[in-house]
Amino acid sequence: MTLAPISLEPLLPQARGPLSMAVLELLTERAPRNYLARVEAPVRDSDPYGIDLQLALYVCYELHYRGFAGVDPGWEWNPGLLHLRAQLEEAFLDAVRRDVGEISAETTAAAEMEQLTIEPVDGSGPSYHLRSTGTWEQMQEYFVHRSLYHLKEGDPHAWAIPRLTGQAKAAFVAVEFDEFGAGRGDHVHQQLFADLMVAADLDATYLGYIDAVPAVSLAVVNLMSFFGLHREHRGAAIGHFASTEITSSPGSRRLVDALERLGAPEACVRFYREHVEADAVHEQVVRTDVVGDLVSREPALERDVIFGIRAHLAVEDRLADHLMRYWTSGRSSLRRPLS
Repeated sequence: MTLAPISLEPLLPQARGPLSMAVLELLTERAPRNYLARVEAPVRDSDPYGIDLQLALYVCYELHYRGFAGVDPGWEWNPGLLHLRAQLEEAFLDAVRRDVGEISAETTAAAEMEQLTIEPVDGSGPSYHLRSTGTWEQMQEYFVHRSLYHLKEGDPHAWAIPRLTGQAKAAFVAVEFDEFGAGRGDHVHQQLFADLMVAADLDATYLGYIDAVPAVSLAVVNLMSFFGLHREHRGAAIGHFASTEITSSPGSRRLVDALERLGAPEACVRFYREHVEADAVHEQVVRTDVVGDLVSREPALERDVIFGIRAHLAVEDRLADHLMRYWTSGRSSLRRPLS
């Protein structure tokens, strides 16, 4: 089997405002080693869900993944850049907390996860639309939006591994093992999605579409990177992980139906069929052996787990609303249309 090419170090994206410009201009220089240089940028004046802040934050986080071609690796832990990143994170987290709202003291993680399994009979949203009436062009756009995550699938959540113990760690790693192909490189979910992109006549390059997607697509990935990179938010990272796994199988089933209706290439169907089967099993493992064990060991984290679940739904809802608003009006949902 010929594997789709995956670039190890992507190119820097284009700036979209003063915040992203401040970050990107820094990264063209050598990181200072012997002194602290504070980075000034108008964070408080920026929309926390806007393209400028979300892109700036995404670029900061990407330094912890693959970095960028030609960028000094020393920027990854540069204190001046980290100080700016912390301001970006604070603005983003405040906005997500407002969207999530209050969490009742009586709410449990188990009840929250049970609620995720309830599928509405007359559901709406991108996967329902694509299953019933969506076009191949809209499906291609959906792939582009999701490429930012699926080409690094499993990586953001993996930050939680050293922060878990006991059964929660063992079960979490077992699920991630499946995400990373269970020992087979051609079965790594990131590779399966790269193969999907090639089959769909799209660019499979890592971050190949970062200049084409809107802020809501960046926010989806930024949230999981934020949770994963901060130990104090490990409960939220596990809640986000649980919500992702529990909601994946039914959504993937609808996308399989959509792709079969559209006569899509087998590589496209294969990616989502894999998630229908694997994530149905993962759901039970995550609910009992990951979340259940974590909450029993660290009861104080239960509200954080619930927050992670609801935060995941909040950013996903924003992306879904964006897609449906543009698609139902006959417009491209991308900042740079494919055609």
